[in-house]
Amino acid sequence: MPVITGERVTTAQGGFNPSFQRHRAEYRLCAALLGPGRVLDVGCGVGHSYEELAPRESVGVDVAAGALAGQRRETHVADMRQLPFADGTFASVVSIHSIEHVPDPERAVAEVKRVLAPGGRAIFATPNRLTFGRPDEIIDPYHYIEYDARELGDLCAPVFDAVEVIGLEVSRRFRAIHDDERRELDRLLARDPLRLRRLVPRRVRQRLYDRRLSGDRVTPRPGALQIGPEDFRLSTEDLEHAIDLFAVCDRR
Repeated sequence: MPVITGERVTTAQGGFNPSFQRHRAEYRLCAALLGPGRVLDVGCGVGHSYEELAPRESVGVDVAAGALAGQRRETHVADMRQLPFADGTFASVVSIHSIEHVPDPERAVAEVKRVLAPGGRAIFATPNRLTFGRPDEIIDPYHYIEYDARELGDLCAPVFDAVEVIGLEVSRRFRAIHDDERRELDRLLARDPLRLRRLVPRRVRQRLYDRRLSGDRVTPRPGALQIGPEDFRLSTEDLEHAIDLFAVCDRR
């Protein structure tokens, strides 16, 4: 089994449940936007997409071999910027919370188009920069680039023939948990007004980030265990306040 950390979504246990259900819901919402045919799941993690994408055949790709262990489908250890598939192999591609994890996302987007068959659709889901951490600073040390709606569209538009950006809307009970986490983050960052955290090596910041989130989620916040896929839906309205963003990209 992969190591459970604050960053990688691997379990619905305890305080991890809201993040897990958010990922699960996003795969379900993506599935409703895809046509039939084989699907590539880029950055698939532990495979909770398998049932959500069914009855389509799905293939999982992740850089962490441990995350792929025991999945009930074809999987490959690979970097999303160098996919081990021939051109036009898949009818659809989904990338849920992956594109923000590479420093050169243009390469990843180009690779996704390369393996996508003509007439296919790719969907990139990523946190909204304006609501995730701080709009002017990347707090998550595993992220290289974060996007608002315009920036995500600008990333995909030069590569695909048609791109639409959609937002993830959430229920009041999920929003309450999200807002509570943001307030806690603000209190923590207020202790470092000079932003000396920027001088800490990336690897060290990753370990500290995992420790903080893992510890924080041992005890669920009020309402955390009640969150399910029904707490999330897609909307084209008010993208500025959306929790996550989806770039729906079509290849003619």
